[in-house]
Amino acid sequence: MSTGTDAHAADSHEMIRVHGARVNNLKDVSVEIPKRRLTVFTGVSGSGKSSLVFGTIAAESQRLINETYSAFVQGFMPTLARPEVDVLDGLTTAIIVDQQRLGADPRSTVGTATDANAMLRILFSRLAVPHIGPPGAYAFNVASVQASGAIKVEKGARRAEKVTFSRTGGMCPRCEGRGAVTDIDLTQLYDDSKSLREGALTIPGYSVDGWYGRIYTGCGFFDPDKPIARFTKRELHDLLHKEPTKIKVEGVNLTYEGLIPKIQKSFLAKDVDSLQPHVRAFVERAVTFTVCPECEGTRLNEGARTSTIDGVSIADACAMQITDLAEWVRGLDDPSVAPLLTALGHSLDSFVEIGLGYLSLDRPSGTLSGGEAQRVKMIRHLGSSLTDVTYVFDEPTTGLHPHDIQRMNGLLLRLRDKGNTVLVVEHKPETIAIADHVVDLGPGAGTGGGAVCFEGTVEGLRASDTVTGRHLDDRAALKKSVREATGALEIRGADANNLRGVDVDIPLGVLVAVTGVAGSGKSSLVHGSVPEGEGVVSVDQGAIKGSRRSNPATYTGLLDPIRKAFAKANGVKPALFSANSEGACPTCNGVGVVYTDLAMMAGVATICEECEGRRFQAAVLEYRLGGRDISEVLAMPVSEAEAFFAEGESRIPAAHRILTRLSDVGLGYLTLGQPLTTLSGGERQRLKLATHMAEKGGVYILDEPTAGLHLADVQQLLALLDRLVDSGKSVIVVEHHQAVMAHADWIIDLGPGAGHDGGQIVFEGTPAELVADGSTLTGRHLAEYVGE
Repeated sequence: MSTGTDAHAADSHEMIRVHGARVNNLKDVSVEIPKRRLTVFTGVSGSGKSSLVFGTIAAESQRLINETYSAFVQGFMPTLARPEVDVLDGLTTAIIVDQQRLGADPRSTVGTATDANAMLRILFSRLAVPHIGPPGAYAFNVASVQASGAIKVEKGARRAEKVTFSRTGGMCPRCEGRGAVTDIDLTQLYDDSKSLREGALTIPGYSVDGWYGRIYTGCGFFDPDKPIARFTKRELHDLLHKEPTKIKVEGVNLTYEGLIPKIQKSFLAKDVDSLQPHVRAFVERAVTFTVCPECEGTRLNEGARTSTIDGVSIADACAMQITDLAEWVRGLDDPSVAPLLTALGHSLDSFVEIGLGYLSLDRPSGTLSGGEAQRVKMIRHLGSSLTDVTYVFDEPTTGLHPHDIQRMNGLLLRLRDKGNTVLVVEHKPETIAIADHVVDLGPGAGTGGGAVCFEGTVEGLRASDTVTGRHLDDRAALKKSVREATGALEIRGADANNLRGVDVDIPLGVLVAVTGVAGSGKSSLVHGSVPEGEGVVSVDQGAIKGSRRSNPATYTGLLDPIRKAFAKANGVKPALFSANSEGACPTCNGVGVVYTDLAMMAGVATICEECEGRRFQAAVLEYRLGGRDISEVLAMPVSEAEAFFAEGESRIPAAHRILTRLSDVGLGYLTLGQPLTTLSGGERQRLKLATHMAEKGGVYILDEPTAGLHLADVQQLLALLDRLVDSGKSVIVVEHHQAVMAHADWIIDLGPGAGHDGGQIVFEGTPAELVADGSTLTGRHLAEYVGE
C-alpha cells in the first residue's frame, strides 16, 4: 500500500484534455475536463456544445474503440474520420445517451428495450402454471416451430437417422407478435371493372409497363384481358393470395406472388413514416390496423396467455403500470427465484425513480417521446457494473416537470459517484447548479459561436459576464394583468389513455399553459381531445416526415425560389440546383455522405470523397448568385441568409419571408442544408411552427416549445407567442418551463401524479391564483421560481 506522498503515476491522468478542436463551428477550442466529475456544457443553441461533446470527444472515443476490433471485422467497417483536433488526451470509453427515438419496430416495447421483459419471462418459465416451457415460450418475438428431417451419423459406417426438432415460442400465430392485424381494402388495390392490361392495378409502382405489371399480365394464371370482376374464385385467389411460384416472363426467370403477401412484405414490413409520401398515402388509404382478434392485442399465443402466477399472466403483468408491477413482484416470495426477484425489483424501481413509473412494459417503444426514450436508455446504465466510463447526455431534463428534474439530478450524481465521468449538454439552471465543472460556449450561435466563454465552477459562471451567466438567475415575474378570453373550447368526458372523464373549458384568444408532471395526461388531453378541425394547428416534437436528404431549406419550401433565382441568373434549368435531381454528385447521389450499413451494429456515415460533402457536381458549383454558389448558400446559417436574400442582386422576397419566420422561432443558427435527421426534438418543433405560421390557423397547440432553448432564447419565444395571441390566435402550450407558466394567461394543471395517479384536473385559473393556491406540485415549484 503506497503512502500519500509517493503518488502512483497512473493516478496523474485526471483530465480529458482537448486542444485545438475545429469540428463544425469550433474555433480552436481547448478545454480540460476533470474525470470522475459532473461537467455541464452550456451556451445558446448552436454555440458548439454538441460539436465539442458529441462531434469531438465521443466521436474520437468511438473511433478508437473501433480500432480495437480484429482486422477482419474492421474490413467490414468504414474508416471513421478523425475529428479535426490537435490533441485529445485521457479519453475513456464513451457511452452516448441521446434523445434519438427508440426503434419504431412494431415488436419493440419498453419491456424489450430494457432487461425487464427477459427477467419476467424467466420468472414465468419457473413459477407459472401450467408450465409451458422455457423462457422463450413466453416471448412474443419467438415463433413456435416444429421440424423433422434426417441427419447423417458416422458410427463405423455412415447412416441416416431421423430427428425431430421443436421450439416453443410465445408468438401469436395470427398477428405474428404485432398485436394488430392488417385488413387490406381490396377496392384500393385494383379497379375490378378493368382488365390487368387496361391498368386495373392501382398500387404505386404496379403500372402496366413496369416490371410488376408485366409479371401479373404475363404469368399465365389468368387472362390479362378479362375484367377482374369476371374472374373465377380460383383466379381471384391466385391474383391476391398465391404463394411464391417460379415463372418465366419474357424469357426471364421470376418468382410470382399474390398481391397481398407482396404488399405485406414490401410496404407493411417497414415503418410507415420511412416510406415515400405517395406510398405512405397509399398505405394509409388501403390498410386498416385492427387489434388482433385472436390474442386481443397481447401478442401472445394461447399457451403463454393462460399460464399464470397467482392468476396473473405475463400479458397482464406487462399491461400493468410499472409502479403496480413493482408492487406485485415484491409480493412474490419463492426462494428458488429470490435473486431474480431482487434483480427484477431493482430494474422496475429504476423506472419509478427516473419518473417513468407510469409506463407499462407493453408500451410500443416508438410511441415514447424523445425525453422518455432517453430515460429508458438510462435505465440500462444505472444497473451497469462498468465504472470509469464517460457518459454523455443530451439535455436529459427534456420533458421533465421541475419536480422530476430533482430526481434526474440525483441519478446523474449517482452515475458520477460510481466513478464515472458524466458530461451533460443542458440549458436548465436546476441541472447546471449541480455541476462540479461548467464549460460555457458561445458567445453567439453558428459562426458567432464556437469559443469557450467560461470554464470553472457554477459560482464562477454566475459572476461571469457571459450570456449564460447573466441569464442563470433570470426569473420571470407573474404578469400584472392577464388577457381576457374571447370564447372557450369545450371538452367533455375526455378519457384518452389515463384521463378520467375530464370536463374542461379551454379559454380561446389567450395563452393557455397545460402543466403537470410527466405522464399526468397533458398530451392525452391536448392532442387526444382537442378536435383536429378547421383552424387547429397541432405542432409536436415528433419526427418530421422526410429522409436524411431533407433539410430546413427543402422542408420549408425555401429552396424552390432559390433554385429559380440561380437558374434565372445563370440561364440554366432549376433542376441543376437540386441535390436530389440533375445536379447531384454521382458518387453519393447528392447526399453528401456515404452510408455503410453494419447490420449488427449502428450504421456509419462517412463524408463523400468526390464532392467533399457539398452534394453537387463540380460543374454546378461554377454557377453563382450574388457571388455565392449553391453549396455555399446551403452552408449559410438562417440569420446570414436572411441578410443575403434581403437586398442586392440576390434579393428574393419569397425566400426572405420564410427566413424571417425561421429567425422568429429562434432558429437563426441552423444552416439551410443541415439534414433534418440531426435536429433535436425542440428544433424540429420550432421548424414546424415556422412553416405553420404562414397558414390561417386559429388555434395553435404546441408541445414543449422551449425544449433545447437557452435561457436567453426563451424570452424571444415568449415574445413570439405573445405576437400570435395579439394577432387574434389562441395558443395552447404543454409546458414545464416556469417562465412560460408565469407568462401564461391561464393554467390548466393535471395530476396529482402520473399514470393512473393522474388524469384529473387539479387546478385551473391564472398563474397568480396557482401560486396563491399552493396545493399542487406545479404551484409550489412556480411559487419558488417567482420568489413568492
